[in-house]
Amino acid sequence: MKHNITVEGIKLYAFHGCLEEEAKIGGHYTVDVFVETDFASAANQDKLDYTIDYVWINTIVKEEMAIRSKLIESVGQRIMNRLKSKSLNAKFKVVIRKLTPPIDGDVDSVSISIGEF
Repeated sequence: MKHNITVEGIKLYAFHGCLEEEAKIGGHYTVDVFVETDFASAANQDKLDYTIDYVWINTIVKEEMAIRSKLIESVGQRIMNRLKSKSLNAKFKVVIRKLTPPIDGDVDSVSISIGEF
């Protein structure tokens, strides 16, 4: 059976970007992680060991977002790699939004999405 777990709106301040200013002053980001899995055993037995832990997801996102990259595509791929490394039976989708990016225009955010569903 397919079930979904979502951790949305992880708010972070990070220093990603190709511009030198972004490395110095940083910016605001939000990250969403979507999981497709089967948590029937966890639900029936009321055991965290049989599902994907939200705290684990949040920890991975925070750790990877803390490592500076020029591209949020790189950060997204690192997050995806870590999620997949311990959960072979689940599918993941990661969305990273860079809020008020330093581009010529009035833009709320830019984002990348990496995922299997």
